Amino acid sequence: MSGHSHWAGIRRRKEVVDAKRGRLFSRLAKNIMSAARTGGGDPDSNLTLRYAIEAARAGNMPKDSIERAILKGTGQLPGTSLEEMTYEGYGPGGAAVMVEVLTDNRNRTAAEVRKLFDTHGGNLAGAGSVAWMFTKKGLITIEQSAIDEDELIELALEAGADDVKPEGGIYEITCAVEDFQALRKAVAGRGLEPAVAEISQIPHNTVKLDASASRKMLKLCDALEDHEDVQHVYANFDLPEQIMAEMAAD
Repeated sequence: MSGHSHWAGIRRRKEVVDAKRGRLFSRLAKNIMSAARTGGGDPDSNLTLRYAIEAARAGNMPKDSIERAILKGTGQLPGTSLEEMTYEGYGPGGAAVMVEVLTDNRNRTAAEVRKLFDTHGGNLAGAGSVAWMFTKKGLITIEQSAIDEDELIELALEAGADDVKPEGGIYEITCAVEDFQALRKAVAGRGLEPAVAEISQIPHNTVKLDASASRKMLKLCDALEDHEDVQHVYANFDLPEQIMAEMAAD
């Protein structure tokens, strides 16, 4: 199973802790503000905003907080001016890393992200250095115990999925961005609850890491995810079975 799927799953577990300290709500609000600022405040005509609102609801963000974030994004309420940035680099073992941020101070954020890479055995690289290794797609993962593989493949392909792969106890379903909403509805219509459902950066290939590099890589991802401006972290690493077992035990 590739790094982006590992980290998507890890992030879901981390969100429980993040929500308790308010960090998750801050990230979700920033995402809504950015989407509303770019495409307007109507989720029916602004797909990015619709996804941001759905993510906020999944994170149990209060309705009034969602509405305030939309109004701030459209300029109807005063709010912070946010800028979208993507940082690219390499982690321990040579895995490619993409970091998407929303920031009100690009110089501060750039310096802090660079320091996190340096501290955890990675290095920040220039724009375009690793982006070509990823493609933006819809990503949905479902526990293998929830549905028969042939049944899921038929359902997913009819809804526009590109691929369905069984990986480490889950089915990993990918699709074009424009087909994501239809696929989510099809999955929900069958009574399936995805572990992950998001627009993601899917790596074309993966880098196999040994146990030492894997632990360092996960610490780097942890540190990046804990930064208040970071929205998403994507990487193209494979974890060895030993580390998979340790993660399952946590």
